[in-house]
Amino acid sequence: MNMSMQYEKRMLRVLQYIHDNPAGDLSLDRLAEEAAMSRFHWHRVFRGMTGETCAQAVRRVRLHKAANLLLEGKIDPAKMAAHVGYDNPRSFGRAFAAHYGLSPSEFQKQGRHTVPLLSRKEGEFAVYPIEIRKEPARKIMGLKHIGPYHEIGQKFEAFSTICRSRDLWPQFGQMVGVYFDSPDETPAGELRSLAGAEWRGATAPAEMEQVDLPAGRYAVLTYKGPYAGLGLAYDALFGQWLPNSGELPADAPCFEVSQNCPLNTTQQELVTEICLALEG
Repeated sequence: MNMSMQYEKRMLRVLQYIHDNPAGDLSLDRLAEEAAMSRFHWHRVFRGMTGETCAQAVRRVRLHKAANLLLEGKIDPAKMAAHVGYDNPRSFGRAFAAHYGLSPSEFQKQGRHTVPLLSRKEGEFAVYPIEIRKEPARKIMGLKHIGPYHEIGQKFEAFSTICRSRDLWPQFGQMVGVYFDSPDETPAGELRSLAGAEWRGATAPAEMEQVDLPAGRYAVLTYKGPYAGLGLAYDALFGQWLPNSGELPADAPCFEVSQNCPLNTTQQELVTEICLALEG
């Protein structure tokens, strides 16, 4: 195994550890230990390969976990800090507000009000811009993810790390997530998805899988905001727009196209297009 592959595997191991242990010890020393590198060099390697410091990555993952749990209503906002590794609820609240523009309780209330989690009444769906347009065929290369869709972020991080490590970005276009199963019919732990980007190169990168998305008519919903809120947009697309559109969905997976990068864009300014293939 060449040296770049060794560094890549260390990085992927550390990113996986961060996602699996949001409330655990994620200090620079512990992450350096997980990478089997000296603390002195580790933080420089991490930033060089991911574009973030270790502290920035840890904070982002912890806050993303918290946002999803808040929208699911599984944990009281007052108890969330300890669940995602913050000793002080006030410091958690400040960090969350700085990242999402709302306090944890406000974020949870806004999400629940937009699309209630247990029952809905007519008119309670959020409103998003949706248009029908022709989309080109796309060749997507990426990493397979099995499990809850809201956890695919860790695969996108692994994908980005591999691309940076191997200098593959010039051969890729926009980031794309492909979702093969319906979360209403498939257990969360068995959901299949792919985290990757449009591939413009010749030889497929090792360890990546290819998905060919067909050209055709698509309903395209434009969502602006944190990725944690994408589930609400899907609810509006399938629960409100599709039944009233006169359209039928085609037998093809939904996919998301990222219009900007979360590393240099605020959460509130992130733009994602959700694409639903239509018959005809």
